[in-house]
Amino acid sequence: MEHSRGHDWAGNEQPLSIAALAGRLGGGAPSLGPVRLVGVDGHAGSGKTTFCAALSGLLGGAPVLHLDDIASHEALFAWTDRLSAQVLSPLAAGRPARYEVYDWVQGRYDGSRVLPAAPVVLVEGVGAGRRALRPHLSALVWMDTGREPAWARGRLRDGPGLSEFWSGWMAAESRHFSMDPARPYADFLVREGREGYEVLPGPAQHH
Repeated sequence: MEHSRGHDWAGNEQPLSIAALAGRLGGGAPSLGPVRLVGVDGHAGSGKTTFCAALSGLLGGAPVLHLDDIASHEALFAWTDRLSAQVLSPLAAGRPARYEVYDWVQGRYDGSRVLPAAPVVLVEGVGAGRRALRPHLSALVWMDTGREPAWARGRLRDGPGLSEFWSGWMAAESRHFSMDPARPYADFLVREGREGYEVLPGPAQHH
């Protein structure tokens, strides 16, 4: 059993706002060299990218690594070695990371981006809370939208042109989470409401 990363949550505490979550994340201990690496995981279509954009702003412009840039058609989930070599190792040494970016239209890696060793770095995407990455995280956030609603939203967002891709993706994502679930290890659960986000204690808080 993995242990929580030290976020104490009083039993009578009310749900947090996203601003309060940002405060907690920024005040945590570094987890990767000087960096507080925060994973934001959830089903495809669950709103991870939009949430991270808002969270980044509240963290003073914290850089965001999108796992869609690391993954590829051939390696939807087999990107741990690439992430470790191009991102985790440099950040652990306090150096900026430079990683290759995959172009999903061209079907090849095209260009690169630099990720600074900032006080907080967000990594978002399906698999951000995977077993191999969790030891490097200061916190794991799970977007708590159910699989079917998230997939429906994602398919609507991407349009009919990507329907074939989605058919393959849904099977791959299901296999991934069956073998390497992330939600049980989440420190925080994020639920979307009519008026923004509600942050609740994750399963890891109760261990």
